[in-house]
Amino acid sequence: MFENIQVFEDRYEELNLKLYDPTVIADRETYARLMKEHKDITPVVECYREYKSLAEAIRQAKELLDEPGAERELRDMAAEEIKNASMKLAQAEEELKLLLLPKDPNDGKNVIMEIRGGTGGEEAALFAGVLFRMYSMYAERSNWKIEINNENETELGGYKEIGFTIIGEGAYSKLKFESGAHRVQRVPETETQGRIHTSAATVAVLPEAEEVDVEINPSDLRIDTFRSSGAGGQHINKTSSAIRITHIPTGMVVECQDERSQLKNKDKAMRVLRSRLLQQEIDRAGEELANERRLQVGSGDRSERIRTYNYPQNRVTDHRIGLTLYKLEEILNGNLDELIDALITADRADKMKESS
Repeated sequence: MFENIQVFEDRYEELNLKLYDPTVIADRETYARLMKEHKDITPVVECYREYKSLAEAIRQAKELLDEPGAERELRDMAAEEIKNASMKLAQAEEELKLLLLPKDPNDGKNVIMEIRGGTGGEEAALFAGVLFRMYSMYAERSNWKIEINNENETELGGYKEIGFTIIGEGAYSKLKFESGAHRVQRVPETETQGRIHTSAATVAVLPEAEEVDVEINPSDLRIDTFRSSGAGGQHINKTSSAIRITHIPTGMVVECQDERSQLKNKDKAMRVLRSRLLQQEIDRAGEELANERRLQVGSGDRSERIRTYNYPQNRVTDHRIGLTLYKLEEILNGNLDELIDALITADRADKMKESS
């Protein structure tokens, strides 16, 4: 089953030699590329070596067990060794299967997230703010950095929409399953009769694209400047520092107004535009991916949901994997690990079924 893994081990040893070569060390670009490859294949090689070591231990123990003149005590020890090593071998085999699954090339990228209030008016905008706080706290727990790209705040403190970048190792690998419609069931602050309302907000998750990932022709862009404004139309500043970029071929429009510097807003807007265009290319590459994303993000209607946050029952349910946790407060405070780990595990299980 793992006959081709020897190629990884051979390449690993080759990389070890190259990374000590002075000519490679002097070439920063080559050295960085080889270091990344070394880092990527190290877990596979280490697991494979453990697998081979356990298989060899079982083989030797079986030889001892089969020796006609072996003492009973030694035979008992050999039988115990076979039992323990066989359990560990099965675990190593499953781990190897996971490590050999095709990796998403975007997993190591930063993330651009966009949250929009959907069905439910002001309550949906308030819930969009709750979701932004949740992801902000999760990013803080993960030692990631957040940069706001654009925000459209309501007078009550919610968001019609907010876009932000999460900068950190493996951010996309953890957050890519958050794309979709999130439904909330609770008594709104504006409700006088204590009735439970249902509203929704949508979350879109994009891998942050590098310049090398997406080539943009400057002549395809229309760039406009305008004044940044806050809730209720109140001006944040009196200079035209906000940027609106329109990608003419696709009609995509990106606005950034969080920074006071026009250049910084333009840089952020270009990063968001590149990421949206990269996602478009990813979707186009496979119709299945495109359909999946349309189903995930949807229109923000209450019926198109991936997750429900029920305040009266202290419950969070992810409808894609049928997981319910009675830890609403913990989750809204950014403790998302249990949810995210379950989604990653389910995704790996699906990929293993496809590859078997």
